[in-house]
Amino acid sequence: MTTWPILSVVAFLPVVGALLIYIIRGDDEAANGNARWIALWTTLTTFAVSLILVWRFDPAQPDFQFLEKTPWLASGTTYHMGVDGISLPFVILTTALMPFCIVASWKSVTSRLREYMMAFLIMETLMVGTFCALDLVLFYLFFEGTLIPMFLIIGIWGGPRRVYASFKFFLYTFLGSVLMLLAIMALYWNGSTTDIPTLMHTALPRSLQTWAWLAFFASFAVKLPMWPVHTWLPDAHVEAPTAGSVVLAAILLKLGGYGFLRFSLPMFPLASHDFTPLIFSLSVIAIIYTSLVALMQEDMKKLIAYASVAHMGFVTMGIFAGTIQGVAGGVFQMISHGIVSGALFLCVGIVYDRMHTREIVAYGGLVNRMPFYALVFMVFTLANVGLPGTSGFVGEFLTLIGTFKVSVPTTVFATTGTILSAAYALWLYRKIVFGALVKPAGIKDLTFRESLMLMPLAVLTILLGFYPKPVLDMSAASVQQLVNNYSAAVTKAAALLP
Repeated sequence: MTTWPILSVVAFLPVVGALLIYIIRGDDEAANGNARWIALWTTLTTFAVSLILVWRFDPAQPDFQFLEKTPWLASGTTYHMGVDGISLPFVILTTALMPFCIVASWKSVTSRLREYMMAFLIMETLMVGTFCALDLVLFYLFFEGTLIPMFLIIGIWGGPRRVYASFKFFLYTFLGSVLMLLAIMALYWNGSTTDIPTLMHTALPRSLQTWAWLAFFASFAVKLPMWPVHTWLPDAHVEAPTAGSVVLAAILLKLGGYGFLRFSLPMFPLASHDFTPLIFSLSVIAIIYTSLVALMQEDMKKLIAYASVAHMGFVTMGIFAGTIQGVAGGVFQMISHGIVSGALFLCVGIVYDRMHTREIVAYGGLVNRMPFYALVFMVFTLANVGLPGTSGFVGEFLTLIGTFKVSVPTTVFATTGTILSAAYALWLYRKIVFGALVKPAGIKDLTFRESLMLMPLAVLTILLGFYPKPVLDMSAASVQQLVNNYSAAVTKAAALLP
C-alpha cells in the first residue's frame, strides 16, 4: 500500500496546525486572521491527504488496511491503527466536514478565536483517531478525548445556558463510558490482549459477552444517542455555536453507531442477537416519539436535534437486524445524515447570524428576500425527509429492507417515522421560507462564503441520492464479512442448544 504511516499523518496533522496557531504572535487582529487561515489550510491539507486513503484502498479486501503497529505500553497495549470499508467512510466524512466548520466560524466567532480554532483541530485528531484505532485502550483514549474540546466549545463559545449544556453533555457521555472502561479491563483479563482484530476473532464466553455488551451499549447508546438517554443532545445543540452543532451532529454522534459496528456485532454476536428485540423496541420508540417531539419545537436547532435522534433510530435498527442490507444501510445512513444534518445546522446558523434568533415564529417569507437560500434549504429539507433522489432515501430504504427480513412489525412501525419526518421538516420549511413576509428589508441572500459552504454539500446530497455506489462499494466487503461472521456465530450457538 504505502510505505509511510499515512493514518498517523491524517490523524495528527491537525495537531501540527493547532501548534502553529499556538505559537503565532502579533496583535489580536493579525493573530486572529492568521489563526483562521492556518486552521483552514490545515483542514484542507488533512482532507487532501485522506483522499490518498481512498485512492489506495482496495474495496475487495474486507480486512484492515494501512496497518501501523508499535508497542507503547508495558502491558502489551500497542499503538495499532488501520481502516477497513466500515471505518474509512467515517474518516473521509470527518476530514471533509472540518473545513466547512472553519469557514462557518470565519466571522461569527471573534472572542478567543485562536483557542477556538485549536479546539476544533485537536477534536479532528481525536475523531479520526477513534475511527482508525485498532487497540481497545487507544480507542478509549481517542473516544473519551473528544469530550474535552467539545465541552470547551459549548462551555466557552455557546449560548446563554452554555455551562449547563456543556456539563450535561460531559456527564452523560462520560458516565456511560466508565462502564465501557470496565468492560475493556474484563476483555483484557480474559484474553490477555487489547488488540481489536484479535478479539474480533476470539470466541468469548456467553456470560462475558452479555455483560460486556451491556457495558459497551451504555457508552454507545448515550453517544448516538438512543432514547431515553438522548436528553443531553437538544440542550447541547441549542447552546453550541454553529460549527459545534455541525461537528456534534455530523461526526460525534456517529462514534456510537461506529462502536456498535466495530465491537457489539463482531465481538459479542450472541449477546447482540439476544438483545436485538430490545434494540428494535428502543429504535422504534426513538423514531416515533422524537419525531412527535420535533413537531412541538419552537427552536429550529431543537427541532433538527430531535430529528437526528429519530434518524439514528433507523441506524441502530438496521445494524442490529444483522442483514447485509441493514448493516450497509446503517453505514450509509450515518454518512448521509452527517452531510444533511451538518448542512441543516449551517443553514440555521446563516439566518441566525442575520436575525440573532432561532425562534421559528420570528421567521416567515424568506423566499422573498433569500431565494437562493430557500432553494438550498429545500434540498436539505427533502433529504431529511428521505425523498427519493436524495441521500437520505438510500440509507432509510436499505435499513427498512434489511429489518423487514428479520421483523415485519418493527419495519411497519419504523416506516411511520418517514411520514412524521415529512410532517416536521416540511412544517419547519413552510414556517420559515413561505408565509407572510415579516423580515426586515435589509436581510440579504447567501454571500459568496456561505454559498461556498452549502453548494458542495447540496451537490453531494443529490449525487449520493442518485449514485450511492461509491460509499456502498467501499464498505461492501467489510459489511459482508461482518454479517457472515455474526450469522455463523449465532447459527453455531443455536446448534449447540439442547
